[in-house]
Amino acid sequence: MMFSELAYSVFEESIAKYHETDDVYQPFENPYPKEKVEHLLYRKNWIDTVQWHYEDIIRDPDIDPADALDLKRKIDASNQDRTDTVEFIDSYFLDKYKEVTPKPEATINSESPAWAIDRLSILALKIYHMEEEAGRQGATIEHQAKCKEKLGILLEQKKDLSIAIDQLLEDIAAGDKYMKVYKQMKMYNDEDLNPVLYQNKK
Repeated sequence: MMFSELAYSVFEESIAKYHETDDVYQPFENPYPKEKVEHLLYRKNWIDTVQWHYEDIIRDPDIDPADALDLKRKIDASNQDRTDTVEFIDSYFLDKYKEVTPKPEATINSESPAWAIDRLSILALKIYHMEEEAGRQGATIEHQAKCKEKLGILLEQKKDLSIAIDQLLEDIAAGDKYMKVYKQMKMYNDEDLNPVLYQNKK
């Protein structure tokens, strides 16, 4: 099984589990042992899935401002959690390919494997929800037709992105590409880097 196929199957499992109750406050339980990469993939998509629904809720025009502020802070925390998990996935790949010596002509990719997998996770959510809209009862025929057209594009994107991820991993394994991971160093959650936060510490 290619890695993109493995990842996507885990993402689908996570999305299906979330939608059994469709509640952003439901407890999280990872079905995979911590030593497996599937553990990280499942956690990554669960974070994305919960945040997807945070983003839906916060756009309610009648939301209470206090609830909106609470959600905004949850989204900020989720973004940090997402970034941390992506970096853990990249650490998995760095360890997996640590014995590979890049060829002299090896090149670097514009994004690391884990950030490409991050996009695949989001794409899995787009496909799930677009499929819902394409068959939503009560929606107009025009709405369903537009969503089916968009779904076709998303499925084509999934195919292309999966090929690109697997090719990148093959190139890294062969020494044709090399990994170089930069920590994201987000500043807005850091009390020493966000001026609003460090000024309030005085």
